[in-house]
Amino acid sequence: MGLQNDIDLLNPLIELEKKMHKLKLLVLTVNSFFMIYVCVGINFFSLGVGFCLVKDVKCQGCFNITTMFSHSQTVVVCGNCQTVLCQPTGGKARLTEGCTFR
Repeated sequence: MGLQNDIDLLNPLIELEKKMHKLKLLVLTVNSFFMIYVCVGINFFSLGVGFCLVKDVKCQGCFNITTMFSHSQTVVVCGNCQTVLCQPTGGKARLTEGCTFR
């Protein structure tokens, strides 16, 4: 006879782990990471450090490399062409409009 709310505490579901606060996870980890933006022609390529993610973000073009924190609290601009890369929000930084991801 089990209750409806029975969950496996040793092997939690990934969906439940993503919704939990970072201090209530089974294995404590942070939700932030550094992103590296490379301005190549009209595309920025960002590599999430520690992840296997590659994101393409469009720009005016300048061949500059910018490292940005995922939860940045200030506006991040490209060093050469002064294009705004992201806007701060309450949590993760929001990339500018027109950005495409893959």
